[in-house]
Amino acid sequence: MFTGIVEETGIIGKIKNGISSKVLTIDADIVLKDTKIGDSIAVNGICLTVTGIHGNSFEADVMHETINRTSLKNLKEKSRVNLERAMAANGRFGGHIVSGHVDGTGFITDIKKDDNAVWYTIKTKENIMKYIVEKGSITIDGISLTVAATGSDYFKVSVIPHTREVTNLRDREINDIVNLECDIIGKYVEKLMFSQKQESGESKITLEFLRENGF
Repeated sequence: MFTGIVEETGIIGKIKNGISSKVLTIDADIVLKDTKIGDSIAVNGICLTVTGIHGNSFEADVMHETINRTSLKNLKEKSRVNLERAMAANGRFGGHIVSGHVDGTGFITDIKKDDNAVWYTIKTKENIMKYIVEKGSITIDGISLTVAATGSDYFKVSVIPHTREVTNLRDREINDIVNLECDIIGKYVEKLMFSQKQESGESKITLEFLRENGF
């Protein structure tokens, strides 16, 4: 599990392409401290397993399914990526619950300066938008952010200077593809409501029940 608080940005040092897979070599510093082979590191929000460590770099295998569902297919050598180690049990929970299992991708349609902040507008598919709510949490390339506004097929986030400086958002341009992971709580609620309705013909979880329990 991750929190969406990026620890550092790494640099793609090498990409070894298989028939339908990849092996990434990523240059890093902070995330390699206390890291061993088999540990998990989120790379642009994607949970990858460390398969090798060589000095100031680590290797991670990327399977076909991950390439199809994420923006990793667009990475090039020298690309900057957001990195976060799996959350320690005694660590602070500064972001929100992030699994590192990307729901899909979106693309940036607008970038606008607003005093000290920068607004990013991201367009995505309906099956992802249904889980995105105003003032809720969203993970963009592994960064935990608050949704500031939503439309039928887009949402907006407002990013402070610190977040831009310590992540690869500073490199992003219009039409760039980003990885998206929605807040997992909404997906669990949907699953519970649907499964209970299937079993009894009527869901026991109502809007009134959700409000009473803080949702």
